[in-house]
Amino acid sequence: MSPEPIDLLREGLEGRLGQQIGFVAEIGHLRTVMRTALVDGGRTRENDAEHSWHVALMAATLCEYADRPVDSSRVIRMLLVHDLVEIDAGDVMIYDEAGRQDQVARKLAAAERIFNVLPSDQAAEFRALWDEFEALQTAESVFARAIDCLQPMLLNYLGGGAAWREHGITADQVHRINRPIADGAPRLWDLARELIDDAVRRGWLPD
Repeated sequence: MSPEPIDLLREGLEGRLGQQIGFVAEIGHLRTVMRTALVDGGRTRENDAEHSWHVALMAATLCEYADRPVDSSRVIRMLLVHDLVEIDAGDVMIYDEAGRQDQVARKLAAAERIFNVLPSDQAAEFRALWDEFEALQTAESVFARAIDCLQPMLLNYLGGGAAWREHGITADQVHRINRPIADGAPRLWDLARELIDDAVRRGWLPD
């Protein structure tokens, strides 16, 4: 059997660059992790790489609405790495609360493996960003979480509530699960509530 291209690439590179290229190849698998969110007006599933790109640009665009002053470049970098662990752990729908609890241990194990593909200094830097996002103890992480909640909710609204209806989601669930938006960006939470109310009026969400 012929060696895989990635194996040939890794064998041909040594030291720091070899580790970095190995990481670059590894994170490409994020494209294969499918989410429940629908894009293109509710016609196709979003993948994790698309989600990470979208939330990073949303943060760059909307950082003026953060509840506290934030380092926008740190928020963007945090959002670019926040879902890399799902290469191993998989994506769990935000409304699947039981599934999200079971996912914690898988995400921690994935963080250990994936970030440690990098040279030690970069592994520590990227892992620190991921840990910061998970801990929600800084202005940047709280705002990043707000954007991470707003993005799928916005997609659901723009798709006519298709994913909400598919999974039997109620307006109460959407309010409760997306409450972190209020913590990081109150003005964006006002917008989110307007979208939820309109979705109820349109029959996309049972009240």
